[in-house]
Amino acid sequence: MNGLHNYAQFRDGMILRDHLAEDRTRLANERSLLAYMRTFVGFFASGAGLIKLFEERFFVCAGFILLALSPLFLVVGLVKYYRMLRKLSSLDKRSLS
Repeated sequence: MNGLHNYAQFRDGMILRDHLAEDRTRLANERSLLAYMRTFVGFFASGAGLIKLFEERFFVCAGFILLALSPLFLVVGLVKYYRMLRKLSSLDKRSLS
């Protein structure tokens, strides 16, 4: 189950509360990534819709701005996700030693 622990055997120095907190943090990290991805899709679809549906210059410009901004959300979300994943894996290594 995606890196979640089996709580029958605790690692040295970590109690059940610590394991549960780690799992909650991992799940929150995944939810945050999905929220960034949802925002990316929303901005991209809105931008494409504005460009396709309207001929007025304002809406076309707004559409291109949304299209240009949308990848930014995806990149920021991925960077944050992998940074947190790296921090959590370093916690795993410290708790094993």
